[in-house]
Amino acid sequence: MLTFEQIKELADLVAERRLGVLEVERSGFRLRIEGRSEPAPAAPPAAPSATAGSASPQGAPPEASPTAASEGEGDGPPAGAHVLNSPIVGTFYRAPSPDAQPFVEVGARVKAGQVLCIVEAMKLMNEIESDVDGEVLEIYPGNSEPVEFGEPLFAIRQT
Repeated sequence: MLTFEQIKELADLVAERRLGVLEVERSGFRLRIEGRSEPAPAAPPAAPSATAGSASPQGAPPEASPTAASEGEGDGPPAGAHVLNSPIVGTFYRAPSPDAQPFVEVGARVKAGQVLCIVEAMKLMNEIESDVDGEVLEIYPGNSEPVEFGEPLFAIRQT
């Protein structure tokens, strides 16, 4: 369950970013925060940027995903692929710590329930698990990149 302060921070985030809706589910607790009904201004897709001297909260410098080049092509997910979307707004991490190996790589076989990444939200590390068995075809965000609710994280070919 979330504390009052965490809920307040989420509500402030919805207002600040002018989000239409934010849903968080954790340990059977579900929270839905709806923003104003005004349409959010259209924003161009964020390009990955590595600013000198910047570091993630875990101390790892931002790095580009090996699939970042394919994302820019606009092809979308491979035909027939299952897309795992981010359940929350936060920062995407491919590994449990800066010096650890990534949870998965492109081409890895995964099982439903297997941890694929971490999305940090308000200093909470949320393990994101695969919801299907299959093979990882693409990893969309780069390490330490911000992700939005509903943004694609992985393309998985179901087996």
